[in-house]
Amino acid sequence: MSTEVKLPSSHRTLDPMLVALLKELKPGDNIKLTQTVRVGAKTWPAEATGTFRGISYLSTGVTVDRVAEDDIVVPTVHFTKPNGELASIALDENTKIVRG
Repeated sequence: MSTEVKLPSSHRTLDPMLVALLKELKPGDNIKLTQTVRVGAKTWPAEATGTFRGISYLSTGVTVDRVAEDDIVVPTVHFTKPNGELASIALDENTKIVRG
């Protein structure tokens, strides 16, 4: 049996600890997000902090009528940066989020 956990409507497998944290977060909670940026063979961590606003799903697909399984559904975290800027990130299997 797999220990992988999916958020509802998501095709991307996420860390079970991340899923548990996302289910506990409330609007107004302070969060720190870390993602791995990759350009060519180079990778580095990118960090952002802010106030959690919510989570939703970004649905993408081709512009022709096809089956729903062809669509890509990506969970997206919305937050407000300390300078007031509204920001969102699409989650992937390497995303780390901590409260505080």
